[in-house]
Amino acid sequence: MPASAHQQRILTAGLALGLVALALWQGGILVLAVLLLVCGLGQWELTAMFRPGPEHRNLRLTGVILGAALLLAVKFTGLPGLVWSLAGCFWFLALRFLFRYSADKEHADFTDEIILLASVGYLPLMLQFALTLSTREIVLVLLSTAVSDTAAYYSGTFFGKKKIWPQVSPKKSWAGSIGGLIGCTAAVTAYGLRLGDAPLYVWLLLGVFLNVAAQMGDFFESALKRGLSVKDSGMILPGHGGLLDRIDSLLLALPCFALFKLILPLFP
Repeated sequence: MPASAHQQRILTAGLALGLVALALWQGGILVLAVLLLVCGLGQWELTAMFRPGPEHRNLRLTGVILGAALLLAVKFTGLPGLVWSLAGCFWFLALRFLFRYSADKEHADFTDEIILLASVGYLPLMLQFALTLSTREIVLVLLSTAVSDTAAYYSGTFFGKKKIWPQVSPKKSWAGSIGGLIGCTAAVTAYGLRLGDAPLYVWLLLGVFLNVAAQMGDFFESALKRGLSVKDSGMILPGHGGLLDRIDSLLLALPCFALFKLILPLFP
C-alpha cells in the first residue's frame, strides 16, 4: 500500500477512535447518536451495493429509517421494542410490496423488500446489542475487533503467503488469521485481567471466541462484495473504503459477546 494511503488509513482510524471515545466518555444520548450514524451509513452502503444508482435513493433511505426506528425502539422500550419493531418492519415491507405490485405487477417482486429486511438483520439488529452493554464491555468488544483487524493486516502483509480461504477472500492468509487470533486473545486477556472479574481461562476463551466471530464477519462481507462484484462497500473512509469494510468484524462480534457474558460473568 502506498505511504500516503497508509497515512490516510491511520488518520481515519484515529479520527474514528476519537469520536467513539468521546461518545463513550459522554455516554447516554451521544452513544445512541453514534450508533444511529453508523447504522444509517452502513445500511445506505449495503443497499447501494445491491441497488446502485440515484434511482434507488428512496430504497436506501427507507432502510436507514427502518434501522433508526429499530434502534430507538430498543433504546426506549427494551426487548419488547425489538420484537415489535421487527414485526412492524416486516409488516411495513409487506405493505410496500403490496402497493408496488398493485401499481406494476409486471415488474414488481419481493427482492427490494428482502434486501431491506436483510439490511435490518445485518446492521441495526446486530448493533442494538451495544445498547445492552456497559462502557467497559463496549470498549472490550471494540478493542477485540480493532486488534484482530490490525494484527491480521500487518502479520498478513509481512508473513502471509498461504491463503486461508481464497474462494471468499483472496488476500487473507493463514499468517494474518493466526496473527489476528494471537493479538486479539492477548488484548482481551490483558484488558480482562486488569478490569474484569473472571479467571484467566475465561478471558483466553473469550479472546478466541471474539476473534473467530470477527474473522467470520470479515469473511462474510468479503463474500458479499465478491458476489456483487464490488471492491469496497463505499468511499466514505479515506484509506479504508466504506464504513461496512471497517465494522464487518464488529457486527458479528457484538452478539457473540452478549451471548458469552450471559453464560460466564465477566465484570463486577
